[in-house]
Amino acid sequence: MESFGKILVIIGLVLVVAGAIIWLGGHRFEWFGNLPGDIKIRRNNVTIYAPIVTFLLISLLLTLLVNIIRRFL
Repeated sequence: MESFGKILVIIGLVLVVAGAIIWLGGHRFEWFGNLPGDIKIRRNNVTIYAPIVTFLLISLLLTLLVNIIRRFL
């Protein structure tokens, strides 16, 4: 149970830091979600948005973060 508690604390700290970065520097991340490869289709009253490349980038970053955390725990 102790290792689970450590993991929850680390995840919480990561979320707080990520939230603070986005909150304080939000205008610097306007490119995020508008990467080449993200699909936007706008027709009349319907908008379809599929952020494929953004999801791949998030997946890569989270995979690296989890591997780093697992090495130190």
